[in-house]
Parts: sequence; C-alpha cells; structure tokens
Amino acid sequence: MRFHAEHRFSGSEQAVAALLTDPAFYLDLALPDLSRPEVLEHGEDGDDTVLRLRYKFVGSIDPIARRLIGAGHLVWIQEIRVDQSAGTGTVTFEAERDPRRLHGAADFALTAADAGTLRRFDGELIVAVPGIGRMAERRIVPGLLRRLDIESQALDEQLQREE
Repeated sequence: MRFHAEHRFSGSEQAVAALLTDPAFYLDLALPDLSRPEVLEHGEDGDDTVLRLRYKFVGSIDPIARRLIGAGHLVWIQEIRVDQSAGTGTVTFEAERDPRRLHGAADFALTAADAGTLRRFDGELIVAVPGIGRMAERRIVPGLLRRLDIESQALDEQLQREE
C-alpha cells in the first residue's frame, strides 16, 4: 500500500538531515506501541549517513497481524539513509523474522521552505500474505503515519531547542 506524508521543520535542511541520523534522537523518542530502539549501526558511507535501528512492537496486536507473526513478538529493522549533500534519503523497514512477508520503503526529500525545511515522503508498505495482505496493509499504514507525525513533531521541537 502506497503512503505519502509531508512535514515542516523550523531548522535548515542540513540540521534536519543530521538529526534524522542521530542515534541519540531516536533513543530519547517515545513512540506509541514501540520499545525504545536498539542501535544496530551508525556511520558514514560516502556522502550517506546510515542509521539502523531495531524496534519491538509492544502494543496490542490486531488479530490479523497476530496471524502474520505467530506467537512471537513483532520485531523489525529500520534503516535511515540520508545523502547529506543532496538532501534526500530512504527509510527501509522489514520484519526481523520474515522480511519477505512484511517490509517497506520510502524515499524522502528535504527542501527549503518558508524559513525552514519541508520533508516529503513517498513510500510503500507490503504485507506479502495471500488473502489478508491488503487488509493488513490498510490497518498498519495509519499507525505508521501517526508515528511519522510524532517523530516529526519531536524532531521540530529538538531543532527549536538547538536554535
């Protein structure tokens, strides 16, 4: 299922890009239904800065999602990759146990806008389970977008504190 989002920040494109790959920002960020992340990787790869995080879903799980993951916990790996010079990036995420069944990716661009920065997301979530995949995607995407909104608000508040 395709999804789109836009967020405005009071900081510069460079400040937003730096914060998007700052492990400390995510370790302090409380998101609904998620554990605090474990930082798996943080580093430079040419012009790219890469941050890989491991999250555990700790909220109540919809019966359809429960069928997807079985008796265990839903754990996924999220990678944020930002091209610092271009102001673009990607976010990928996949279930740790069976990434073929639950995964997604989004491209984003940071552009100057109204004395700040605009981030535009274009992505897709895929639940590759015949018969229930589309219904599961429709149930998961609103929560994903809600967490992106919360992350963006916290990011903007952090940028304002740093000014």
